[in-house]
Amino acid sequence: MNKKVLQTLEYYKILNQLAEYAACEDTKERCKKIKPLTDPAKIAYLQETTADALSRLYRGSNISFAGIHNMNASLKRLEIGASLNTTELLQISSLLEVARRAKAYDRADTPHAPKEDGEGESEKTDSLSPFFAKLMPLTPLHEEIKRCVLGEDEIADDASPALFKLRRSIRGMNDKIHAQLVSLMNNTTTRSYLQDAVVTMRDGRYCLPVRADAKGNVPGMIHDQSGSGSTLFIEPMAVVNLNNELKELLLKEEEEIEKILAELSARVAENEAGIRTDYEVLYELDFIFAKAALARSYNGMAPVFNEDGRIRIRKGRHPLLDPKKVVPIDVELGTSFRQLIVTGPNTGGKTVSLKTVGLLTLMGQAGLHIPAGDRSELAIFHEVFADIGDEQSIEQSLSTFSSHMTNIVRILEKADSQSLCLFDELCAGTDPTEGAALAIAILNKLHQYGATTMATTHYSELKVYALSTEGVENACCEFDVETLSPTYRLLIGIPGKSNAFAISAKLGLADNIIDDAKTRLSEKDVDFENLLANLEHSRRTIEKEQLEIDQYKSEIETLRTQLQTRQEKLDASREDILRNANAEAYRILKEAKDVADETIRNFNRFGSTHPSASEMERERAKLREKMSEKEKKLAMKADRPENHKVPKQLRIGDTVKVLSMNLKGTVHTLPNAKGDLSVQMGILRSQVNIKDLVLIDEDTAPAAKKFGGSGSGKIKMSKSATISTEINLIGKTVDEALALLDKYLDDAYIAHLPSVRIVHGKGTGALRNAVHAHLKRQKYVTSYRLGESGEGDSGVTIASFE
Repeated sequence: MNKKVLQTLEYYKILNQLAEYAACEDTKERCKKIKPLTDPAKIAYLQETTADALSRLYRGSNISFAGIHNMNASLKRLEIGASLNTTELLQISSLLEVARRAKAYDRADTPHAPKEDGEGESEKTDSLSPFFAKLMPLTPLHEEIKRCVLGEDEIADDASPALFKLRRSIRGMNDKIHAQLVSLMNNTTTRSYLQDAVVTMRDGRYCLPVRADAKGNVPGMIHDQSGSGSTLFIEPMAVVNLNNELKELLLKEEEEIEKILAELSARVAENEAGIRTDYEVLYELDFIFAKAALARSYNGMAPVFNEDGRIRIRKGRHPLLDPKKVVPIDVELGTSFRQLIVTGPNTGGKTVSLKTVGLLTLMGQAGLHIPAGDRSELAIFHEVFADIGDEQSIEQSLSTFSSHMTNIVRILEKADSQSLCLFDELCAGTDPTEGAALAIAILNKLHQYGATTMATTHYSELKVYALSTEGVENACCEFDVETLSPTYRLLIGIPGKSNAFAISAKLGLADNIIDDAKTRLSEKDVDFENLLANLEHSRRTIEKEQLEIDQYKSEIETLRTQLQTRQEKLDASREDILRNANAEAYRILKEAKDVADETIRNFNRFGSTHPSASEMERERAKLREKMSEKEKKLAMKADRPENHKVPKQLRIGDTVKVLSMNLKGTVHTLPNAKGDLSVQMGILRSQVNIKDLVLIDEDTAPAAKKFGGSGSGKIKMSKSATISTEINLIGKTVDEALALLDKYLDDAYIAHLPSVRIVHGKGTGALRNAVHAHLKRQKYVTSYRLGESGEGDSGVTIASFE
């Protein structure tokens, strides 16, 4: 892939962003150097590993690779017998710590699935599992280094028994020297010779600061003097031997530390292969997860690749633009056409669309996810060429046109059927007639090569070329003339307009100048621009109607799903009810049969043995008690509300209502101590409880009828209880709808409703206009308005009454 296109399409800026997500310095350098590939298998593998890492990140588990160090140079030194210093040992420990952390991350993140034999679970693997499996944390070595080396300049006291003893001796010797020097300073005579009463150290030996004029009064060895010469740092003779012993101990300490470092280095050498493997695996995982983190930052996905030159980008976004402001574009190229000619006004998004296609192609072939929608397709190109931007060169005395043409010549020399060619303002900067002719010739040559090409232009001749040439398609970047602002949507199949007259008029150019300009256009140009305007108008109308159709389809599908769910519930409930009813009926019939059989047996027995009346009454009481028990159970199941109008005093012949049966009857017997009494209901006489009765005063019934009347108060009560706050007129003709609406408004006004909701739908607007005209004529309608968001929008009108 040529380096020029990588610079032109700002591919290196993407790589710099990628490097920021890497932890290791070596990985950062690798990120900045990756190049687009042309091998489908390698590209697929890179995309697969990135996708698997992204899936792990989306599962909520993050991993840090901070602490990876390239130890190859240190391991080389080990091979020749050298020892590692504390810094190198700490770096190895850090590397092993990252390996341990990564291993634990893989165990915690790996999902499990049931085994095929149904016994237990097996771990689900992805393309990253082999990397994690190779890691060797080398825990014993890691722990030993941590135990012995506390910092770059610090070895632990317990790194070895000998070091522990030496440091204890050193501390003891320091205490002795300090005690001796403090004793000297506390001496009145000696103190008068000192510049300061402090103990200091020079060349690793303890000294006292003595005044230069008193150096003969403090016997000892002079190690240093102050800058002014007024102070001499003297080691008193009393501590010379002690300082010598301390120096010997310090030398032994250094020897012991060297021995410890040599032993640790030997252990590292034993695990050299494991350490190299850990670095290589972590280096690779750091790179893969950096790509995944970059993809997550712009919500990227893995494109589907083909070798047929087919590009189908869905909701593609330029990764270097603000994700909150960038407008996604849909681009299709290489299916029924291999060339796409994009036209339209400046600042409309043509160049951004061009760069988006090129940059996403480079990113995809480099193994990076692209910021686009699912199922986006990219072709694998062996070369990508781009002629974008101002190529003017003062040093080479090249004009804008000359520099562009030089670049185009190089492209034509190398382009073939496996190339993607991108041109911004092809052949601009020269005479429009000649420039358009050259542009058509260049595009025709690339068309013969079979190259996939996307070009932007202002030349109308190229629009005609695209309309008249097979395998070439027009496209435009949508522009809103009303607001003088582009929408940045790429529309394939429609040539764009420059909108120069409309933009100039909006910006205040005099109408007479614009009219004069229009007269200077040829009739052919005017007809072509009018054709484009008609195409644009038709497109907008179709899009609007398609959007409404999609909404209706969505609503119908939702209603169908709800109806189907409700029907399934009803079917299930019906089956349950029938099943339970059949079971209950069978139980009742069986119980009735048992009672009948028992009664017949008793009847036969009583008929043959002449039993006493008391025995027969006992049997009848048993049967009555059983019936009462069943009746109580039925009353409990009814779950009726509590009766607050229990009669306090009943007389035989009083008219009552049995609530549980919802029947009127006449009191046949007075209630007993339990409140039970007999009530005659037509031909049925039943024993009920007084709590299940309501006394009906038949004397007041006519009075109620007499005074009930049919006045407006009763009408209002009835209306307010039954009138709805909404009327649905969808599907009615205007005449039918107005007749229904007129009666409904009268009823609603009588019922004192404050406002009503009239559903007339959107459609063509004829019904809505008729409704508004009718409301305007009603005196009791104070105001009306279209519904707001959440009320039904323009498909609903809200009317308010006085």
